[in-house]
Amino acid sequence: MRYTTGVFSGILLLTCLAGSAQFKKGDKMVGTSVGSIIFNSGGSDVTFPQVRGYSSKTTNYGLRIEPSFGWFISEKMAIGGTLNINPSGQKVRYEDLGTTFQEDKSTNFNIGVGGFVRNYFGSNTSSFMPFGQFGFNAGINSATAEGFKYYDASPDYKISYDGKSSGGFFANATLQLGLTKMVGEYTGLDIYLGYNYSYNKNTFKTTTLRDDAPYDGTPETRSENEPTTKFTNHGLIVGVGFQVFLKGKK
Repeated sequence: MRYTTGVFSGILLLTCLAGSAQFKKGDKMVGTSVGSIIFNSGGSDVTFPQVRGYSSKTTNYGLRIEPSFGWFISEKMAIGGTLNINPSGQKVRYEDLGTTFQEDKSTNFNIGVGGFVRNYFGSNTSSFMPFGQFGFNAGINSATAEGFKYYDASPDYKISYDGKSSGGFFANATLQLGLTKMVGEYTGLDIYLGYNYSYNKNTFKTTTLRDDAPYDGTPETRSENEPTTKFTNHGLIVGVGFQVFLKGKK
């Protein structure tokens, strides 16, 4: 109980001791941002007139982390570099009378480097400092996809697939508007809202198997292909981050 009270008191004290910042050319900023944290689970029921329906359940997660290091080139503007780490995944399961007849799973992992330009507006002696920031990063991408589906036919059969990507590439461009709240002389809390444009390219090596009933685990047919996928996405980023401001040499 004493430990919990002490931690809470320390956090409250850090938040209340709001400092102000006064940046100069040559100062540095080191921080990290966490945006678009997603983990959710949902389900749906599909019914048809005079035909039995089915239910589905979807779970997915996503996390975006961007450690950064920057230098102030004036009292209000900083430029720097970032490291982008972005894992995500999704699983969709379809059921009929409690039996799973289809399942699809996918994972995606981006890691890359980039740069940013941040400009603070208004007085930099305030403890609340609005900013605008533009960033760009690019890097490598890896992905997996697997799943299966049962078909009612004569005979019944099961299709399963397993794929992995190679030579994946991604690029992101972001535009953010936010606020840095100083919680100490050298520490700030970033809260921001932004727009993200992303491009991804992957070549999958996919193996597809067909197993006819009765299912003995020995596939009747096997095929392999390497489709290339490209897609773009426009998204909204809501995030928080921390910055540590370091004084430059005098």
